[in-house]
Amino acid sequence: MNMELQELVEQLEATHTLPAGSEERFNGYAGMGLPFTSGHILAMRHFTVTSIGPGYTSVWHRNPAGEWFFYTTAPARQSCPRYFGEIASDFVQTEITIKWEAPFRFRITVPVLPLDWEVSVGPTVATRLMNTIAGILPNAAWKNTAVLAIMGVFAGPMLGAGHIRMYGSVPNRQRFIANPRLIWAITDSRAVLAGEDLGLPGPVHPQAHLADFWIPQRGLLAIGESYFETFDPARHSSLITGAKKVSL
Repeated sequence: MNMELQELVEQLEATHTLPAGSEERFNGYAGMGLPFTSGHILAMRHFTVTSIGPGYTSVWHRNPAGEWFFYTTAPARQSCPRYFGEIASDFVQTEITIKWEAPFRFRITVPVLPLDWEVSVGPTVATRLMNTIAGILPNAAWKNTAVLAIMGVFAGPMLGAGHIRMYGSVPNRQRFIANPRLIWAITDSRAVLAGEDLGLPGPVHPQAHLADFWIPQRGLLAIGESYFETFDPARHSSLITGAKKVSL
């Protein structure tokens, strides 16, 4: 892949290509999760297009006590709390800004918290290998849970990220498939949340997970698609804990 990350992101923003399928579908890029040695965890999602509403940005925060908070630019029913609301201590719809400051560096701000989060990413030997493998897989393999299981088993240790699952169930009980077509390592990061410096990136123990969705023990950024089972009120939870809205 010869294009720089910022160019790939700009291409995503320009094309708004929705993956084919009948499931609930998302396309964009994501900080899959970044743990800090202080016990905090941050994650982000920027979906340029979805099948359930407008594109949106979200930031996830887990504090050292294990409480999860979700901040998104879209309503809860059209964003991450639709799938993770069962375990959320709170959800806030609010302004979130992503500013690219260099081809492999960006800054995320959430004024309501406030959060100022700087992220630098880059390739490693492991991410290059994973991207090479991803590039030769046929499209059908990305929906094959046996293939995804094998990829997860090898990807976690190879990337130094602990346990990784690319399919399973989320807290609100929908099945999911994650397709990280390109990945980079988060090489450096600094985050200040409500005046507190979250400290150095590093693994947390035990490794955090939201049902079958595991947070990598090493920060990773991915471009790709996500698929979720179409919501069925007879089988899936509609709970979005503590939902409230902040005026945009």
